[in-house]
Amino acid sequence: MFSWITAGPRGPLAIVVLAALALGLLAACSPLTLLNGAVPDGANRVSAGLAYGPLARQRLDIYRPPGAAGAPVVVFFYGGSWRSGDRADYRFVGDALAARGMVAVIADYRVYPEAGYPDFLRDAAQAVAWTQRHIDAYGGDPGRVFVAGHSAGGYIAAMLALDGRWLGGAGSSPTTLAGWIGLAGPYDFLPIVARDVRPVFGYPDTPADSQPIHHVTPHAPPGLLLTGTADTTVDPRRNSASLAAALRTAGACARLVTYPDLGHKLLVGALSRPLRWRASVLDDLDAFVTHPCPSTQGE
Repeated sequence: MFSWITAGPRGPLAIVVLAALALGLLAACSPLTLLNGAVPDGANRVSAGLAYGPLARQRLDIYRPPGAAGAPVVVFFYGGSWRSGDRADYRFVGDALAARGMVAVIADYRVYPEAGYPDFLRDAAQAVAWTQRHIDAYGGDPGRVFVAGHSAGGYIAAMLALDGRWLGGAGSSPTTLAGWIGLAGPYDFLPIVARDVRPVFGYPDTPADSQPIHHVTPHAPPGLLLTGTADTTVDPRRNSASLAAALRTAGACARLVTYPDLGHKLLVGALSRPLRWRASVLDDLDAFVTHPCPSTQGE
């Protein structure tokens, strides 16, 4: 039941968080609802429901710290196996990034069965291109836009950064990105094992070029790949570690950070105020945005 909480040190704060999650589940509240509930009112300025396209799910929310001007920008895409998700569920991500001085853009995109591969990539590319055109009005620097995502959203971020077809189709280019950040993303998952994912990618005729691992070049934007050793949903070695190694071998800048005993969902949950004690995910993301291509590229 408590897959969000993996093994590890449990002090008084941990016990409080566990108790809150337990009570929330008993009351039919989702863990995301509880994490969002920990965001203080007025913590940051929010511009909600902005349209980046004409369709119902082509909407985004912008979170910005008070007085933001020329701040770095992170466009974040959530996970959900490309079948579910809602930007409102990730208020805690917008709050976390804005608290570190970033302008955060949380974008919806079409999901299956309304859309499959590559439609959600086209949506995401439109969201990024819209951000680059308009974010200066919200205190962000259009020259320092990063794409990021968790799980299926990490896949989206990787594809936008590595495969120029998608941003190119939206009038932009991966070369305009300051970098990309993948949290437990699937980057090499053929043949598709998960039955609920197969129709999303047109199985068994899934094209090989749907995989980020096949788009590695020396010119890729700087990348930060975050993963946990306790992830049983997306294999950290085959995906994050292998893609980071391939990027480095090609001569691109890529940093891999692996968190001991951290599971798939807790990786993004650790951005929230109640769970930041669990891992340095926010610190590592912040450091990368500040210095996207350090001389030492991590593990």
